[in-house]
Amino acid sequence: MTHLVTARPALTDLGPVAQLRAGRLPRRLVQLYVGLVLYGVSLALMVRGELGLAPWDVLHSGFIRHVPITLGQAVILISVVVLLAWIPLREVPGLGTISNAVVVGLAADATLAVLGTPDGTALRVGLLVAGVLLNGLATAMYIGAQLGRGPRDGLMTGLARRTGRSMRLVRTVLEASVVVVGLLLGGTLGLGTVLYALAIGPLAQALLPAWTVEVTPPA
Repeated sequence: MTHLVTARPALTDLGPVAQLRAGRLPRRLVQLYVGLVLYGVSLALMVRGELGLAPWDVLHSGFIRHVPITLGQAVILISVVVLLAWIPLREVPGLGTISNAVVVGLAADATLAVLGTPDGTALRVGLLVAGVLLNGLATAMYIGAQLGRGPRDGLMTGLARRTGRSMRLVRTVLEASVVVVGLLLGGTLGLGTVLYALAIGPLAQALLPAWTVEVTPPA
C-alpha cells in the first residue's frame, strides 16, 4: 500500500519586493494583520493578569514608568529603535516588519482601554494563560504570512548571522538583557515571564506549520 505524504509549506527568506510578488497576497495580508492584532491583544491580557510579562514587555512596562506614554506607544517607539539597529546589520524590513512595529502597539492600547484587571487570582491566572496561548497563535500567524520578520526577530537573526552564534544563544542573551534593563526601570517580572519563556517557543513551533502560507518565489 502506498501512503501519500503531503509536504508542509516551507518558510522562505525573500526580500521585501519578492514577498509581495510571491502569490496569495490577499490571504497573507489578512493573516498578517489578524496575527498582529491578536499579538497586541495577547500582550494586554498578560498586562491585566498582573503576574509577569514577556521579556520585551518587561522593558516596555519599565520604560513607561519614566516617560508619559502608554504601553502600546512604548512598544512602537522601542520597535523603531530596534529597527535602527537593523541598519549596521544590513537587515531589510518588509511590510510585515513595519506593520509589526505599529499594529501590535495600537492593538495593545485598544485592548487595555476596554479590559480591566480582575479581582480574583484564578481569573488573573486565566488571563495570563490565555495571553501566552494567544501569543503563540499570533506569532505563528504573522510569521507564517511570510511578509517579513518582526523588528525583534530581525535583530536576533541579524546578530546571529553577524556573530556566528546560534539563534538560541543570541535570543537568550537579548531577552535576558532586556529583562535586566526593564527591571532596573521598574518593569513587571513574575510567573508570567517564566511561563512565556518556557512556552512560547514550543507553541509557535507547533502552530507554525498549519499557518505557513505556501508562496512561490518570483522568477
